[in-house]
Amino acid sequence: MSRVAKSPVTIPAGVDVSIKDDQINVKGAGGLLSLAQNALVKVSSNEGKLSFEPIDGSREANAMSGTLRQLVNNMVLGVSKGFEKKLTLIGVGFKAAASGSKLNLSVGYSHPVNFEMPAGITVATPTPTEIVIKGANRQVVGQLAAEIRAVRPPEPYKGKGIRYADEKVVIKETKKK
Repeated sequence: MSRVAKSPVTIPAGVDVSIKDDQINVKGAGGLLSLAQNALVKVSSNEGKLSFEPIDGSREANAMSGTLRQLVNNMVLGVSKGFEKKLTLIGVGFKAAASGSKLNLSVGYSHPVNFEMPAGITVATPTPTEIVIKGANRQVVGQLAAEIRAVRPPEPYKGKGIRYADEKVVIKETKKK
């Protein structure tokens, strides 16, 4: 059995998990998340804990039990605490402005770049060079942060661009004569 699937998911107070034959729903203060249940994994709930076991001894069932356990754990953490990603803009004149569910980036192009936030995702700009993305769905928060970073990834010679707050960019040495 998968090592990840061996540890059960504890359900904190204020989070409601319902298991149907084809779907797992997690509801909490952060919203409602749902996931399609896999036929290779048996999910059981007892005493505030969810356990995941493969149906048979196949490799696919073993792998899916650990994957499904981690996805449900991320859903439980998302509706209780939430996830956030921080991005930093580095460059002269680079700035970001959040208004409602829109993010407007000015990163050296001749036109501004606009992003529309999906439902359940909030974006804030504490300073013009910082972006904070928050939401309950870990996959959507990470994907959105990656798409924003891809508008102007950090270049290796001066380090200008959009980077994650904890990202280290190695600066290359310039060509010598």
